Amino acid sequence: MGIALAATAADYGAQVELVLGPVSISPSDPRIRIINVTTADTMAAECISRFPASDIAVLTAAVSDYTPVRVEAGKIKKSDRALVLKLKPTVDIAAELGRMKKKTQILAGFALETENETENALAKLKRKKLDLIVLNSLRDEGAGFGHSTNRITIIDKYNNIDKFELKTKEEAARDILDKIVSMFKQSKG
Repeated sequence: MGIALAATAADYGAQVELVLGPVSISPSDPRIRIINVTTADTMAAECISRFPASDIAVLTAAVSDYTPVRVEAGKIKKSDRALVLKLKPTVDIAAELGRMKKKTQILAGFALETENETENALAKLKRKKLDLIVLNSLRDEGAGFGHSTNRITIIDKYNNIDKFELKTKEEAARDILDKIVSMFKQSKG
């Protein structure tokens, strides 16, 4: 969805910077400036450093919630002892940007839910101070990861809920950006 949103935003005339983690596909549109990252920490640093100069930020990545406390330089050799892996929380990029957000900025996030979907998405929207959240469900046939289609629900900070049928990711990106553009125009008064 992130790549589809970046391409659609460029088509809408936006200046697009795409902070992109390791993926099997990459946009070829020369209007999109790609910032490649390989870790959750570098993704957080890039997003946080760029956000103050942004009008709109759309956070689509399923960034890991935890990362190893210690990263080994090489292979960990097998032994007879149990291996204990210690993890630490990663930076919550959405929450961090939500704390930084100015009234004139729009911050959109995604929620992939498997139960109590709408309630969990609404809680995330409020907790992270998002302007809108795009809800995906793992239970929807043909939607989400590994598909060229998606079925989304957009929930805004005013508790408006817009449910969409299964569409191509490009069509879903237009639905999301149309909502964002509408909210952005309202924020400018």
